Amino acid sequence: MPRNAPAWRPSSMHFEFVKRRSILAHVSGAAVAFALVGSAWAQTESEPMRIGIIGAGNIGGTLGGLWARAGHPVMLSSRHPEDLKGLVDGLGPKARAGTPAEAIAFGDVVLVAVPYKAYPQIAQDHGAALKGKIVIDAGNATQARDGEVYGEVQASGIAAVSAKYLIGAHIVRAFNAANYKVFAKNAHREGGRMAIPLAGDDPQSVAEVSKLVTDAGFDPVVVGPLRTADSFAMGSPGFGLELTAPDLRTRLGVTP
Repeated sequence: MPRNAPAWRPSSMHFEFVKRRSILAHVSGAAVAFALVGSAWAQTESEPMRIGIIGAGNIGGTLGGLWARAGHPVMLSSRHPEDLKGLVDGLGPKARAGTPAEAIAFGDVVLVAVPYKAYPQIAQDHGAALKGKIVIDAGNATQARDGEVYGEVQASGIAAVSAKYLIGAHIVRAFNAANYKVFAKNAHREGGRMAIPLAGDDPQSVAEVSKLVTDAGFDPVVVGPLRTADSFAMGSPGFGLELTAPDLRTRLGVTP
């Protein structure tokens, strides 16, 4: 782990990436969600991948726990990684904490799980480090929270805006189409796994993320290139569904 990783700084939009108080609140929420998943676990049969997670809130904590239990080493991150001790201890020996820069360096795959208005600051602080990395983009833009970036998404679509700020990364949009509680409730469910839609331009990256979707306890449904991610963005007909893979393909018009 690098000793001199750059500290995370607030953006010029006066946004703090993670405040100490909100870290503790998110840790509690993620820990509760993770506890809901239950004991239906199986170690991954695929080669373990190191997963760096930018963020340690509800989405990052929930997915980090699912992957750690499947055998993947994960690093959750914040400006104050010492505040994450309770969360990572609860996720088992495969989980650890670090700064965002350390998580990016650690990961073969990087999950971006922060409020969408943080994307311009991520680009400024870590854009160079993310180039060439497989990046799972789980962000959603909301009007009340994300300000100017929400306006960009409304004008251009979220796939194009993510590509603008994560330029040079192998972006795969995934795990953005539902609330973290839905993931916690449905992981490894019986009677037909819940499907996770994903979209990306690099076939190898899409294949790697598809494996991680499976290891987290879901069925991947590849919708198409990155631009098709708008079909399951927040506010679209493909958002918030808890369908099996065949049903989701039918709903989105995806050919198997």
